[in-house]
Amino acid sequence: MTQLRRNSAWLPEMFNDLFVTDFMPKANATAPAINVKESDKGYIVELAAPGMTKEDFCVHINDEGNLIVKMENKHEVKEENKTMRYLRREFSYSKFEQTLILPDDVDKDKISARVENGVLTVELPKIEISKEKTNGVIACSAGNHAQGVALGATAHGIKSLICLPEGAPMSKVEATKSYGADVCLVPGVYDDAYKRALQLKDEMGYTFIHPFDDENVIAGQGTIGLEVLEQLPDVEAIVVPVGGGGLVSGIAFAVKSLNPSIKVYGIQAAGAASMVHSMEVKHKEPLASVSTVADGIAVKEPGNLTYEICNKYVDGFATVTEDEICGAILHLLEKEKVVAEGAGAAGVAAVMYNKIPVKGKKTLCIVSGGNIDVTILNRVINRGLTKSGRYCAINIELDDQPGNLVEVASVIARCGGNITSVHHNRQGDSQKINACILKIVCETRDEKHVAEINRALKESGFKVV
Repeated sequence: MTQLRRNSAWLPEMFNDLFVTDFMPKANATAPAINVKESDKGYIVELAAPGMTKEDFCVHINDEGNLIVKMENKHEVKEENKTMRYLRREFSYSKFEQTLILPDDVDKDKISARVENGVLTVELPKIEISKEKTNGVIACSAGNHAQGVALGATAHGIKSLICLPEGAPMSKVEATKSYGADVCLVPGVYDDAYKRALQLKDEMGYTFIHPFDDENVIAGQGTIGLEVLEQLPDVEAIVVPVGGGGLVSGIAFAVKSLNPSIKVYGIQAAGAASMVHSMEVKHKEPLASVSTVADGIAVKEPGNLTYEICNKYVDGFATVTEDEICGAILHLLEKEKVVAEGAGAAGVAAVMYNKIPVKGKKTLCIVSGGNIDVTILNRVINRGLTKSGRYCAINIELDDQPGNLVEVASVIARCGGNITSVHHNRQGDSQKINACILKIVCETRDEKHVAEINRALKESGFKVV
């Protein structure tokens, strides 16, 4: 399908893509000459395809009001074999069908199409472009909403400007640009980008698209809840990451409206728990600051709509720490083969570390994003390994004498630990003149294994600090 743009300048490009790129090479036909004329009533598009007759075209408006173009080209293939002295003739057919999706506000009754003498003529009514579309749209986002707005605006020929926090992952920034939007990086966090977007909206006349505090956005996100019920009708609990609250509001409203017995829980990063705080004080109240690896949900203040919907439909909220988020990212990467960003993994973290009462229930976690910057992924994995007991650092106060380091390594080896680095510090804070601090980093199986190594070192006479 092809989306019909709202400007006559796009028509030659659209029809060129439709016929020259798609159909003509397949049909071995001569590329058509495309001519777009503007009339009092609208636009006239003419495509002259030499050698093609009226029978090769079929053009009509379907029940949905979209333009359907069907083409069939019949050409002769000759193959001559001089040795066997025969000439084979056969006909080859090339078929093509394309749907042009017309804008909703186009008067479908005024569209006409006809074929005469190898010329396809399509008459389109004049498309009035609203001031909102002419001025363009603006949005603010931690990165995910930005990409959706950029893609949607570009698909409809509308310019877009997205205000992103300066600290947004580069992958999100570049992806937003790749979808056709202009990007304005704003110092601070999401809320600072929001304020800047409102300033530019007033200055330039943009239409502002809110990332969460908007009925249409909430309704769109609520369709996820409908999909969950369609695919998993026996689900008992749904766990959703929360920033400003748009996603959890939409899902909770949709799910609770159809099945009130299903529990819906919202999860926030402990360093950006704006909705949790507002629920605790019983009114919407901003945080002084936010800081979390889950940049997609780093919001200082929930929305007016989202606060009211969450207060009515969400069964409970919980927070997860940075280490717990990193542990969840590692779990998804290692066990589920899913690359999730911090915000997307927040719900999984809450279930993994028993932050909500879902044990024994059929529970679904919404993994809401995978835009994690590869430059921080290694640090996240290391934090996750440490949180899960797969990676540990042990500090030992040790007499600085020959053989002690070997003995420490032997104890760890007997317990099955794998030493990856050793740091020997003679300038530590020990009261003993001839002592040093030995920092050993090693790979372990789990938290029980870490405890086993620490116990073995103490039983061997070493002071673990």
